[in-house]
Amino acid sequence: MIGALVVVVQVALLALAVYGVVLTVLNRPPDVWTKRAAGAVVALLVLQAAIGAVQVFSGTALPETTTFLIYLVVSVCVLPIATQFATAEPTRWGGAVVAVGAIATAVAVWRLQGLWVPVA
Repeated sequence: MIGALVVVVQVALLALAVYGVVLTVLNRPPDVWTKRAAGAVVALLVLQAAIGAVQVFSGTALPETTTFLIYLVVSVCVLPIATQFATAEPTRWGGAVVAVGAIATAVAVWRLQGLWVPVA
């Protein structure tokens, strides 16, 4: 895992969560910018997942490889699902759904960083 990429992903997820909360407070449904912002964050997550998977499958041994790979998949899947739910029926609470999805994904990424302990 690349430490700088993890920081960029975490900051992007936090920004998306704040954006979702602001939409909810302003009583506005998610718009096209919500989808674009979530798409940009998902692109970062896919990049991170690809790098992590390549490292694991190219021989990096981890104490909990299966758990790491599960969190890797979860980190990529949660935000698109939350965004789909938020935009399927646009109400003021759609922003809150995006915010919760971003926070849940941030926790998964934080856990991934904790599981990244290569064994010699």
